[in-house]
Amino acid sequence: MTVRVMLVDDQALLRTGFRMVLAAQPDMEVTAEAGDGAEAVSVLSTTPVDVVLMDIRMPVMDGVEATRRICQEGEGGPGAPRVLILTTFDLDEYAFAALKAGASGFLLKDVPPAELLTAIRAVHSGDAVVAPSTTKRLIDRFSPLLPTTAEEPHSKELDRLTDREREVLLLVAQGMSNGEIAAHLALSEATVKTHVGRILTKLGLRDRVQAVVLAYETGLVRAGLR
Repeated sequence: MTVRVMLVDDQALLRTGFRMVLAAQPDMEVTAEAGDGAEAVSVLSTTPVDVVLMDIRMPVMDGVEATRRICQEGEGGPGAPRVLILTTFDLDEYAFAALKAGASGFLLKDVPPAELLTAIRAVHSGDAVVAPSTTKRLIDRFSPLLPTTAEEPHSKELDRLTDREREVLLLVAQGMSNGEIAAHLALSEATVKTHVGRILTKLGLRDRVQAVVLAYETGLVRAGLR
């Protein structure tokens, strides 16, 4: 199956570079491009796309607002495009906002081509891309804004989880992959994958990106704690 990709970036040179990388792949095709978020939303209304590679800071409409509109319009619909955010070290707060808006993950703009391709395929298959190192930078950047309390977090949403599922969610929120969680808890990776699936179902979440956001919003993970 060919993955239909849309490139959204106000720098034409960057779009050209990404297009060349994707064009060399037998399972990928760039079917649309846009120079800002508003144009992207407009193009998507008439052009079928599987994955949107979205820049953050653009004129007219930035990537955060564009992501919000794309995800709201496609919510629950079959074949709705999934958004993969591109960010830089000094714009992490925008990436976090985009994740809350519904993006399926984020990458740095200097990501190696092989990692970019892997991420696109992962997002297309329904997974989420949360790079552990970048997640940790986001945590450090936002720690002054995150809830700080010595009390055990209490949330009706978290009450739906078993103790093991809460433990797995905590590790997901710290940026661990399924393999790392399996090693940490002495479980098989398949078991961890099952736990993650149940967590998403119980909490009504689309992917592990939303799980990370929820873990911080409910106070399961607190500032300064890992």
